[in-house]
Amino acid sequence: MTAPSHRLAAPAPIVRASDPPVAERRALVVGASLQRDLFRLGVVPCVAVALALTAWFTQGRLATLEAAFDAEGEAVARQVAAMSDLSLYAGDLPALQNVANAALRGGQVTRVEISNSAGIYVTAGPKTAPLAQLRMFTAPVTLREASRANAFAPAGSTASGETPIGLVQTFRDTTAYDRERTRSLMAGIGVAIIALLAAWAWVRHTARAVAQPLRRISRTVAALESGRFDARCNVVAEDEGEREAGARDRRARHEFANLAHDINRLAERLQRNRQASEERVREATAVALQRMAEAEQAALSRARFLAAASHDLRQPLHAMGLFIDGLLPTASTLQRPAVLRLQEATEFMGVLLDDLLEISRLDAQVLTPAISGVSLATLFDQLEARHAAPAAAARVQLLWRDRGLAVRSDAALLLRIVGNLVSNAVHHTPPDGTVLVTARRRGDAVRIEVRDNGVGIAPIHQTRIFEEFYQVANTERDRRQGFGLGLAICSRIAALLGARISVRSALQAGSTFAIELPLASPREVVPVAPEAPASAPLAGLHCLVVDDDPAILEGSRTLLAQWGCQVDCASNQAEALAQLGTGGAHFDVVLCDLQLAHDEDGMEVLAAAHRLQPDALPVLVSGATGPEALQRLRQGGVLLLTKPVAPAKLRALLSTRRSTVMA
Repeated sequence: MTAPSHRLAAPAPIVRASDPPVAERRALVVGASLQRDLFRLGVVPCVAVALALTAWFTQGRLATLEAAFDAEGEAVARQVAAMSDLSLYAGDLPALQNVANAALRGGQVTRVEISNSAGIYVTAGPKTAPLAQLRMFTAPVTLREASRANAFAPAGSTASGETPIGLVQTFRDTTAYDRERTRSLMAGIGVAIIALLAAWAWVRHTARAVAQPLRRISRTVAALESGRFDARCNVVAEDEGEREAGARDRRARHEFANLAHDINRLAERLQRNRQASEERVREATAVALQRMAEAEQAALSRARFLAAASHDLRQPLHAMGLFIDGLLPTASTLQRPAVLRLQEATEFMGVLLDDLLEISRLDAQVLTPAISGVSLATLFDQLEARHAAPAAAARVQLLWRDRGLAVRSDAALLLRIVGNLVSNAVHHTPPDGTVLVTARRRGDAVRIEVRDNGVGIAPIHQTRIFEEFYQVANTERDRRQGFGLGLAICSRIAALLGARISVRSALQAGSTFAIELPLASPREVVPVAPEAPASAPLAGLHCLVVDDDPAILEGSRTLLAQWGCQVDCASNQAEALAQLGTGGAHFDVVLCDLQLAHDEDGMEVLAAAHRLQPDALPVLVSGATGPEALQRLRQGGVLLLTKPVAPAKLRALLSTRRSTVMA
């Protein structure tokens, strides 16, 4: 025997009180409107009942009229037959005529005919009425005993064996009968119409009584949906006051009043929640505004600090560069490595200050891009000339694909962006790697991409590489690997051009930097200006140097003298104006600092130099990088050299001026 098997019963599903019934989970399809549903619910049954009752009573009335009409006609016919049996049997025509006329005088028939098979035929009444308006009734004439002669004896009372001796025909006019029948039909229809109108009026009143509070509740819900949480449903029951006093409970209240009460409670809760949310939003907004104001104040403080520190650093750095460049030709063999190291350090500091100045100028929005058509072939040729040697030294192959396209942009700013991206790509590409600079047309735009197969950038760093001083692979802050300002400057320049630099990269899969610019037609491309002539000798060039720093004056004098220039120096505005106003002194170049001692302004010195010696080239040398100063210099339109000035840049400027003087 096998043991009986025990199967566990399936556990009953757990039903939560908040779960709706299964029937309520399905969508309930309703009609067009409640008022129309109420009309159908109230009017249709009333119409059916009214029509049924009207038809039944009208049919009964018509049947009664029909039976009475036929009974009267048959009774007259039998009466005439009973009264004319002896006269007809005897052939007494006058008596038969009297009987027929007597029947007419009763008014129930319009014509009487008495006849037999022996040829007797007596009529009474006109024949003018059309046959369609007449209904004929017949009765046989038989001989009966006098005791049994009953004019209104029912049919079948004739004794057995008796046969009719004649026939009586009476005709009744149906005009009055048809009129009464029509009147009965109209009365029935009138009663039905009155019943329908009464039903329609009552249902309409009921529908309005139901739909009006629903419409008011619907308008309140719509107002709540639109954010007007002060809206309320003004729908109450007739004895609301008693219920509010506690006379009855909520179950006795009208359903619409319950619904309106629930919606009002919901509206009050929503209003309280909105007020609480608005209060929290106001508090958060106040905190955000305070933090924004603090951030703006911090940014202004940083800008002022950067401008002041930049100016104070540029002054000695500029003098240092001048002295180092002047000492280098006369340095001994033992001194030369130290001087070169000093020159390298000075150049690094100059590059850092130049980048800081560039960021300040971009943040101050003093740069206005000159938008024109830029040929990518020309742009790539310039970039190849700059980066071919560093790429070859790093054993990186540079490939260029311009595809004959042109873009609308600022040529110098675009050259700066793409050049920085190419330099970074070459720097981060391993030996025997490849850097591809390509352009692709995308509709009315051109996408310039710089691709490399280097180490790549992790996703965690891709959102921060455009921040200032942020470098992924230079945790030791080796200045020979840059300062982390290149991409920050490029991002600001791209924003100035109305574009954005995008990056797509993965570790050990290379990187792709791209910028998208509007497409330009070939006729919009501006021809490239010819390169500046080679540096000319500076011998005989007369320069005036105005600066309140004695070290800068001495360094400038020494360096310019080594280049063969004739140099005069002034430490303030009065000395400069005195030398400019001397009739025998003619200056070719005036190099003036922006901030002189005792709050003197270099712009005023240059303005006076332009009045006293219009042929002299005014050059402003400044270390100021603040937004206000840059805006002022831009509005003045003067030539600016930013401290520290690289000797090569100063020599190139003076060589250009020398070529102009000699020409």
